[in-house]
Amino acid sequence: MRSRDEQRQPNIPQGSLLQREAVKPQGYAGAPSSSPAQVAPSSRKASNDLLERMLEGANLRDAYKRVVQNGGAPGVDGVTVAQLQAYLKTHWESVKTELLAGTYRPAPVRRVEIPKPGGGVRLLGIPTVMDRLLQQALLQVMNPIFDAEFSPSSYGFRPGKRAHDAVRQAQSYIQSGLRWVVDMDLEKFFDRVNHDMLMARVARKVTDQRVLKLVRAYLNAGVMENGVCQRTEEGTPQGGPLSPLLANILLDDLDKELTRRGLHFVRYADDCNIFVASKRAGERVMGSVVRFVEGKLRLKVNREKSAVARPRERKFLGFSFMNNRQATIRLAPKTISRFKDKVRELTNRTKSMPMEERINRLNRYTMGWLGYFRMAAAKKHLEQFDGWIRRRLRMCLWKQWKRVRTRIRELRALNVREWACYVMANSRRGPWEMSRNINNALPTSYWEAKGLKSLLTRYKEPC
Repeated sequence: MRSRDEQRQPNIPQGSLLQREAVKPQGYAGAPSSSPAQVAPSSRKASNDLLERMLEGANLRDAYKRVVQNGGAPGVDGVTVAQLQAYLKTHWESVKTELLAGTYRPAPVRRVEIPKPGGGVRLLGIPTVMDRLLQQALLQVMNPIFDAEFSPSSYGFRPGKRAHDAVRQAQSYIQSGLRWVVDMDLEKFFDRVNHDMLMARVARKVTDQRVLKLVRAYLNAGVMENGVCQRTEEGTPQGGPLSPLLANILLDDLDKELTRRGLHFVRYADDCNIFVASKRAGERVMGSVVRFVEGKLRLKVNREKSAVARPRERKFLGFSFMNNRQATIRLAPKTISRFKDKVRELTNRTKSMPMEERINRLNRYTMGWLGYFRMAAAKKHLEQFDGWIRRRLRMCLWKQWKRVRTRIRELRALNVREWACYVMANSRRGPWEMSRNINNALPTSYWEAKGLKSLLTRYKEPC
């Protein structure tokens, strides 16, 4: 019998290309073949064979599994994740030859626009599945080289660290008496990264010129939009596996500068909060850090979104903090608004769909949302959300019962008194108003039987 973890792994056929593939690095001895990406080189000189280690069989298999697990949309060539294995059989030998010769050219990324909750759009770049595989393989050998020296106050996209750790660290700073926050927003960070500055920082630890050339090629791959390929002179496209590491490499200079100054900070990707004891100190820190970011790193600070304020007035990774000694973690107001907007979308009465499907979609969203936000003190909010969601479902159901006859029949089936069936069925009130009137006919137990999951009940369950 295979274990549960083995069953979750993508199936790589025995004797397949990735099972056979192994490029022996010259002069590299002592790295375990089972997990070469986990061993960081002891010196800068040891990264001369980085490309060979990237192309080792075990590393490629791990990268393949990760790409398949992550899924995602195809790139500009239309090749899907499901087609990757077959695609590799046909193209891998030529790709490997080009990589070793330093002549490989990545395909342009496919531009995708994702609406931002606060307005505007976030530009994503979707690489081809082949480039996702290569970026993931490169990430797995580069990450140990850089991550070991990253600041402990950097939490974004790092092994063993997650957003909740960053929020709890921020909470501990506030509890210690640092009750002002310098909330600095980098404007379009991923679109403004200077390629030369980034490559200079990568070259501090990577000497393999083929890898440096490959990283530069990914930065300059271009963007395909409306059938036209546009050159990329700056920025690192969000959407590829390598992009978060490159962002951390560039912003590590900021981390080290803040550490040198003795400041207490928490950074998650481009979201950086610095905690100080007074507003005056915060304003002084804001001014000097802005000068460093814009002068030394050539990035742009968004003055409108940056501020020196009390932590309760700002949000950090979707959370905020209460104004008490414990700095209790709570849901940020914008988080609540986004949650309600999504539920309204899923329970839009003008979108006709079977109630079972609507409830399934709701469950997937609400349980996933709670999995992230359950660390907040949100019992009252969740109780209100549960009641509000049930009311919106009653509204959708009433909308489906368009005819008077249908309403009478359905209400009778719910054991509503005969006279009440006729009164409610002939009411001219809209679906939202009627959703309150039929509350007793469609109680919580009705929706539980239909499979609707309660946020409050799941919140109370032990982790």
